[in-house]
Amino acid sequence: HGLPSKRVDEVIEITGIGSVSRKRAGGFSLGMGQRLGIAAALLGDPHTLILDEPVNGLDPEGVRWVREFVRHAASEGRTVLLSSHLMSEMSQTADHVIVLGRGRVLADAPLAQLVQQWTTAQVRVRSPRAAELGDLLLAAGAVVNASGHDTIDVTGPESWWIGDLAAERGIPLHELTPTSGSLEDAYLALTGEAVEYRTRAVPEAGAPIPEVVA
Repeated sequence: HGLPSKRVDEVIEITGIGSVSRKRAGGFSLGMGQRLGIAAALLGDPHTLILDEPVNGLDPEGVRWVREFVRHAASEGRTVLLSSHLMSEMSQTADHVIVLGRGRVLADAPLAQLVQQWTTAQVRVRSPRAAELGDLLLAAGAVVNASGHDTIDVTGPESWWIGDLAAERGIPLHELTPTSGSLEDAYLALTGEAVEYRTRAVPEAGAPIPEVVA
């Protein structure tokens, strides 16, 4: 298509497919196939790259390579548009997020801003007297959720206030960790009313599964 052979050699080197460049593409692994697709997209040296589920089905090494490639492309001044349902991976790669639901744009914001707006910060507290401390926090207006026999997640007061309350009542603390929401939490909050299906909650571990009676 009029592309110089030098450019072909460049994208082969960039994507690391030199060792298989003379093999038939039909025998490529999924990871090599992804690299080949990216190599083809780079041939024209585009300013904008659009990658649809680029890490889907890849092993950890392949996922890391795609992540590093995307960051490198962005550092060169390119715009990289990624489509993915893997929120944990996108949180390590993207700096701006667009969330779609049933054909509508539900959010369009920098990643950090999106997470802050659509999630709630909590404090993870671990104590041998977690239940007692939880009751005190509830009485003070906090939202408390038990995460185990000695662990509670607290929404509302900051960690220093919880620490002062525990010290005042002589309650020992083994952990006091502020936690922030994730991109997955924000995504679920945003799309809660835009999903195309509804399911019952999955029972907790050890809980009996309801029988289905015909």
